Amino acid sequence: MARWFLYVFFYSLAGCALEKLYARATHSSRQIRKCFLLLPLCPVYGLAMATVLAVAGPADGFLRLALVGGLICTGVEYLVHLFYEAVFGVCFWDYSLLRGHVQGRICPRFALIWGVLSAIAVRWVHPAVAAIAEQIPPELVFLLWVVLAADCVLTAEVLLHSRDTQQLTLRAVLAQTRASSQSEMS
Repeated sequence: MARWFLYVFFYSLAGCALEKLYARATHSSRQIRKCFLLLPLCPVYGLAMATVLAVAGPADGFLRLALVGGLICTGVEYLVHLFYEAVFGVCFWDYSLLRGHVQGRICPRFALIWGVLSAIAVRWVHPAVAAIAEQIPPELVFLLWVVLAADCVLTAEVLLHSRDTQQLTLRAVLAQTRASSQSEMS
């Protein structure tokens, strides 16, 4: 169980880094995109890769890995989008301007990208990730669980009150806290 948690954690972290690289490369106006208040994590990547790893392995051919990975990652992406909308009333991504999109939640272009990236990850990245995960002591895994749980609670609180993903920065939370304190004093 601990190693699967570490896989989700690592791929969520790698996904956040990938988002930042993509935002810079495309000169996106949304340079600070993450899904947690404190931790630089995008859990859709971690959940998708854990699912791919549970279903496929490096012995599978690259094309099969890409096909299975693309389908799984796109399915997870759709479900996570639904969850964010239903529970928090927020939207972290919107593909509605891209050809072939489904309700702005998924699109063929990114399904293809997720497929290729997941195949690369299963074949060449995950063996190193698995080796590192085996070396992490249980105490550190527990600490990561606690920190992630605390961040989940804080993130949920911010999203439920603001319904705005742009509020997922410490600066925004501190500004809101100051504003609330000043209005209570008045």
